[in-house]
Amino acid sequence: MKKVWLLFAIIAMLVLVACGADESSTDDGATDAGNSADGGESFLIGATQIVEHPSLDQAYKGFQEALEEEGVQAEFDFQSAQNDQNNVKPISDGFVADQVDLIFANSTPSALGALQATSDIPIVFTSVTDAVDAGLVPSMDEAGENITGVVDLHPEQIDATIEFLDEYFENAKIGMIYNAGEQNLVNQVEAAEGAAEGTSLTVVERTVANASEVQQAAQSLSGEADVFYIITDNTVVSALESVVGVAEEQEIPLITGEPDSLEKGGFATFGIDYHTIGYRAGEIAAEILTGETDVSELPAEYPPEIQLFINEGAAEKQGVEWNEDWDESAELIEVE
Repeated sequence: MKKVWLLFAIIAMLVLVACGADESSTDDGATDAGNSADGGESFLIGATQIVEHPSLDQAYKGFQEALEEEGVQAEFDFQSAQNDQNNVKPISDGFVADQVDLIFANSTPSALGALQATSDIPIVFTSVTDAVDAGLVPSMDEAGENITGVVDLHPEQIDATIEFLDEYFENAKIGMIYNAGEQNLVNQVEAAEGAAEGTSLTVVERTVANASEVQQAAQSLSGEADVFYIITDNTVVSALESVVGVAEEQEIPLITGEPDSLEKGGFATFGIDYHTIGYRAGEIAAEILTGETDVSELPAEYPPEIQLFINEGAAEKQGVEWNEDWDESAELIEVE
């Protein structure tokens, strides 16, 4: 009889061990944050962006690659707000409730939502145009208490674009479409207007509240504008194909605020590489997670450089007269 009870006890212990093993793993088979497969420390990162489009996606990819290169093991909880401001707060609140180790905020609305949700969890942002004006950091020389990152607008980017337009599209009316609900975008348009003062250019505008209004705005501008200039506006860029359609139909050159939009049919940009700024944000996050540096000691940063990119195929479709200068000064790409 004692042998029977001993057998039952052994079976019960095995069952308890098996149940304990099941409870320690996540649904997708990944190890729990805090315990990596090789026994090292692993972190849970909440990653969010306002909408999914090529530029933001490249920034997120660069962020992940940097952490991997730095040897930081992490599990990512990615949440897109689907271009709906109403989704921003619940996403950030969820990260706080889940006690993530760090939040990667990939856009201005996402960064603002994260900062409103927590003053304790470190936040690293990118794809933010004006971190100071948005209230994310006190200045570009100092971080916030728990937030820092890399902006996506080089200080000379807008000036360089306006100078390019004044040189090669003299006396043009520059049509700009933007979401006036974001102060960062209003600042960009005002900067373009300021840069255009004293040149041969004038700026005409249309504002939109959501992506569904972009095509109508482009069509209404087509009777006035000689060139379209679309800044780094997530709302407009998410519907850029509709602007491209009008640009090609009316033969209006389309200038964009970043290189990824050239793949959708933009003609030219003085832009930055979003993968690069995302990668730099990942390096910053690695310093914070490993305890090398406190987030409050890492000032926000500008992109390292800008470059002129030209889509040769789009130039032809939009009736652009080719200038030989571009063969030397621009990185020429061909996008089908």
